[in-house]
Amino acid sequence: MRTIDFTPLYRSAVGFDRMANLLESAARTGEPGGWPPYNIETTGENAYRIEIAVAGFKPDELNIEVKENLLTVTGRRTANDETERTFLHRGLAERDFERRFQLADYVVVTEAGLNNGLLTVNLKRELPEALKPRRIEINAGPALIEGKGKKAA
Repeated sequence: MRTIDFTPLYRSAVGFDRMANLLESAARTGEPGGWPPYNIETTGENAYRIEIAVAGFKPDELNIEVKENLLTVTGRRTANDETERTFLHRGLAERDFERRFQLADYVVVTEAGLNNGLLTVNLKRELPEALKPRRIEINAGPALIEGKGKKAA
């Protein structure tokens, strides 16, 4: 695996340290194995969807948490009837997992659902009013009526 040095970015960019840390972290901790598989898609200008394949998990075995721009999805299997089952082949991965997604500022989870073995998490970027572009009116000052704005000399 190739290591990328982000030191030049730290020396020449001011205020982008968070982005550099994210890039460095992503380069360092690429999750090997990639289980469970997932998709990230854009569903609109400021809308996104994450789909995670969680076949065999019940809703109460899944947890979704957002803390400080980090979305964490975990799956913890409850005890089942493993003692009563004899497998000739076991190809379904029914193991616990934790998947993390770094969210950009102002991206919030709007809803989540489980359907046909896919956990769907919908997200939306919601900019505060103070950050949205707004038009500023330009005042030209009061119009002077001829002969009224100056005292006669």
